[in-house]
Amino acid sequence: MMKKGDVRRSSGMHSPDRLRGVRKIDLSTVSLATSDLAREINRDIVLEFIRFNQPISRVNLARLSGLQPSTISAIVDNLVQERWVKEGEVVRGERGRPSTMISISDDLAIFAIDLRPDRAIVAVISLTGKLLAQETVPVSPNPATAVSGILGCISGLQKRFAAMTFEGVGVSVPGRVDPVTQRILMAPNLHWHDYDLKSALEKKLKLQVEMDNDANACLASEIWHGRLDGVRNAVLVAVGEGVGASIYTGGQLIYGFNGLAGEIGHVPIDPKGPLCGCGQRGCWEVFASSRAALDRYLDLKRDTEVKDINDLLRLVKEGDALAEKLIGQQAVALGAGLRLITAVLSPELILVAGEITAVWEKIEPSVRKELDARMLAGQAPRLKRAGDWQSARLSGAAAILLHRHVRFHRSTHESNPQAAGTSAKNAARKRSNR
Repeated sequence: MMKKGDVRRSSGMHSPDRLRGVRKIDLSTVSLATSDLAREINRDIVLEFIRFNQPISRVNLARLSGLQPSTISAIVDNLVQERWVKEGEVVRGERGRPSTMISISDDLAIFAIDLRPDRAIVAVISLTGKLLAQETVPVSPNPATAVSGILGCISGLQKRFAAMTFEGVGVSVPGRVDPVTQRILMAPNLHWHDYDLKSALEKKLKLQVEMDNDANACLASEIWHGRLDGVRNAVLVAVGEGVGASIYTGGQLIYGFNGLAGEIGHVPIDPKGPLCGCGQRGCWEVFASSRAALDRYLDLKRDTEVKDINDLLRLVKEGDALAEKLIGQQAVALGAGLRLITAVLSPELILVAGEITAVWEKIEPSVRKELDARMLAGQAPRLKRAGDWQSARLSGAAAILLHRHVRFHRSTHESNPQAAGTSAKNAARKRSNR
């Protein structure tokens, strides 16, 4: 056994589990760790273990988490009181006392909104990520008119699921959202500049509303469903009406100083190219977006019944030569533009999300070929298709709401010293009084 102060060496390198040093800390933003924060983190960890292993006993939760049985019991009791989890059947083992099984509650849910330039998809999603219902409402360039339609849809769903308690509303937006004010900063395809959608929804619904870019929502969905376990650096490229990216570095989503990090689709790659919705010419998305492929098809074939990208992709599946050619060109443009991502961010994994992934088997070779050919050095990142575009944006919106919902209660707790040790009880009381 080593004595305190000794340094273990192996092949001339310091052992990372023993070496201690001084790390530079930004004292202008750092906050001290507290016992209350540790309890909240343990609570989140236990909730995740329940979500991925339900039904599960307290004994197995202690074994999986490494926490003391008394700590597990206290956390589970609070989660039951808050109605995040429920107790189920009693299981008798060969030895020891009977165990009460714990599962995620099925009477709590989230409203998720996938906002698009022409429509909004409104869904009810359970805490486990299950899609319980969804409806579509048209979206107009007038945000107030569009919000009225969305609120009417939510009202109908509230009546339909009257027995459920809703924790809040998550919104996926085809643009960038200010990380502080939650106002829409830039949405060239939506034309809702600087609109306060969050306040408009919260005022009527009396529920917490959280918004984020659709690419971030898709990546949040991948994280929520455990598909990024073990991955610390990834980029998700969302291909739809435009092209956007979500950046995941060191296990954290990156928003940048003003929330615009990831708008790589608006990097010009051909100054003489077509005009983009952002006002510049030749942006990556005017070549690689689904809107670009659809517009080219409609220009070449005016007597067609094709109305949207899904119609065009259906023709690809049916072997239509022109549709295959144009989607192939889109795939090449998509792969070529990935050089921007590999050169700047060097991720270990690139995920592609969007309607175009419905024909992934056809386009993946072209995308990969361009990706491999344009590497500066080293091996290309792994390339994968993300989850279903529509469901990913909805489940991601729900995941973003849940993540910030926890932070919301923490910030309430931290700003009120009298609430020390009672934030979980207060949250439960608020829910029971709704």
